Amino acid sequence: MLVVLDAGVFVSAVITPGGVAGHIVTAGVEGRFEYLLCPCLVAEITDVMARPKITCRLKEEDRQRFLSDVLAAGRDVNDPTGVAAVGRDPHDDYLLALAAEHHAERIVTGDADLFDIIDPAVPVTRLRAFLDLLEP
Repeated sequence: MLVVLDAGVFVSAVITPGGVAGHIVTAGVEGRFEYLLCPCLVAEITDVMARPKITCRLKEEDRQRFLSDVLAAGRDVNDPTGVAAVGRDPHDDYLLALAAEHHAERIVTGDADLFDIIDPAVPVTRLRAFLDLLEP
């Protein structure tokens, strides 16, 4: 299964490894599903993980190890082309374009703005629902 995890999933996972997002990212790193990474998404993850409210919670070596594991396991692709304005938050539109362009099965997120999109080209799935799909 090929999916797009939004940056918030990765950030939640590094902050709370035992939480739902942590279990999802771990499953992806272990190869239980495949996730896409493009330069724009990697930049967003890196930017958020460098913010003081994140850096004060985690050791630099733990953040770097997490990022290294995530980058090594994801499928690297180019940034999407033809990003259309479809969401309430224009910063999320590239995720929809990324998923559609690479025929991802779903976008996994906790971002309410993505759930408000009417008839997205790729289904948008909540974290818990996706984790339930992964668990036997």
